[in-house]
Amino acid sequence: MTPARHALRIALLTAFAAALLGRLAATTQVMYADGLRFVAAARAVDRGDWSTSVVRSVDHPAYPVAIAAARRTLGIADSPAGWQAAAQVVSVLAGAALVAPLYLVALELFGPTAGWLACLLTFLVPTTGHVLGDVLSEGVFLLAWTWGVWCALRFFRAGAVRWLVPTIACAGLAYLTRPEGLLLPVALATTLMLTPLAASWRLPRVAWLKAAALIVLGPMLVVGPYVAIKGGIGTKPAVARLLGTAPKSAATAVERERPLDADQSAWTAFAMAWRGMFRAVQGAVTTPLLILAAIGLIRRTPAIDAGRSRGRLFVATYGSMWMLALVRLYATGGYCTPRHALILALPLIAAAAHGLARIADRVAASLPDDSARLARGLTCAAGVALVAGVWGPRSLAPINAESVGYRQAGSWLAAHSAADARVLDLKGWAMYYADRPGYSFADYTASGADPGLRYVVAHDAFLIGEWPYCQAIRDRVGGRPPIASFPDRPKKGVSRVHVFDLTPDVARAGDSATH
Repeated sequence: MTPARHALRIALLTAFAAALLGRLAATTQVMYADGLRFVAAARAVDRGDWSTSVVRSVDHPAYPVAIAAARRTLGIADSPAGWQAAAQVVSVLAGAALVAPLYLVALELFGPTAGWLACLLTFLVPTTGHVLGDVLSEGVFLLAWTWGVWCALRFFRAGAVRWLVPTIACAGLAYLTRPEGLLLPVALATTLMLTPLAASWRLPRVAWLKAAALIVLGPMLVVGPYVAIKGGIGTKPAVARLLGTAPKSAATAVERERPLDADQSAWTAFAMAWRGMFRAVQGAVTTPLLILAAIGLIRRTPAIDAGRSRGRLFVATYGSMWMLALVRLYATGGYCTPRHALILALPLIAAAAHGLARIADRVAASLPDDSARLARGLTCAAGVALVAGVWGPRSLAPINAESVGYRQAGSWLAAHSAADARVLDLKGWAMYYADRPGYSFADYTASGADPGLRYVVAHDAFLIGEWPYCQAIRDRVGGRPPIASFPDRPKKGVSRVHVFDLTPDVARAGDSATH
């Protein structure tokens, strides 16, 4: 296939991804909770506070810097809604740009049919669009990561050391976006060490030695200064737990899927961690595509050269490493979500695309030559249509729609409270959209000693839950009825959010501002 034909496919697929992600961003009223941190860091960048945004921030700076640059460049208002819009612009652009490296990686691993199928299937899976259309760093991270993977595949295929320069550069950008970017050079080094073990994997001795030197020195030069500034690979609690430099999450920590049983055995914890990892991968890929991925991996292309063997070894290496990291993430933190499994999901979806292509080849093989091409195309189209039919409604559903009450509560606070009124809002959304100071989950315990605390915002689960922070909410509310509730009436699948006014003499019933 000619380069022009590949370019046309990439352009059409990019337009499709941009339309999908743009629609999701346009219908998103409430960003994912982690987005609040990214926007706070972007605001610090915008005002020149590099200590807050780079040195002391738990998140790495590339995405916040991109948000601040987008807002300035596009002239977006300096407001909560404006910052969310700027962050979504960055995410959508990065997500749409991800098509090119996705296509090239699938092309390198499995061939041209898998290239376009992989891109379509990736964006038809609900998790992908909902992560890339939200205010999250995954879009920028996966863009840098996937370009780095493709450059690494080109190195392993041809043995040309020059391909390691862009690989390490992309790994550096990925790391400056999320700490797991360091997995790329680690997987490179591990794969390089494995290549002498089999004749079909071996590289020329000179190329191997040059590559080894570059893989060791390159990351030190690219990310070393930032690691030195931060004082470590990363300051996220999850990173510290993964590395064993911090203890496991508390038994009732908010990030845990469920409280930790006091008498849980090591074997039970191990089994739960593997099950949590599998559920995350299953959510990111979907069960039908996992089955197709198994077909694609078992029924490989018969003729495969040494270069592609090395490339597949590299992908298997980083995939295995990340799978084990997810297991440890669950074991130490009590959680593992489809969002965390995207590094694994992307090559698995490419394998699923290859599996669908192999099924199409088998169907075409039973037909005359003049009908085989049409049958192959119709089989692939039917597979994509089936995935779209099953998962399309979820893929197009608004992001975080279940939390829209928090944005409505924020709008109410903006209209009915003083600019300095302090708010207790564990989620942080209402405070953000109201642009009011106060306390979120990170510092909610301090709210008990603040006589100036005026409002509490909480959804139903926080008012009845058994967790310590739920009791703190109930203590602050003290049995008061809400002064406002959103949405006005309960809606299926939407959390009802209540605003409580802690002023002693405020009217408690019949308040005309209740809704």
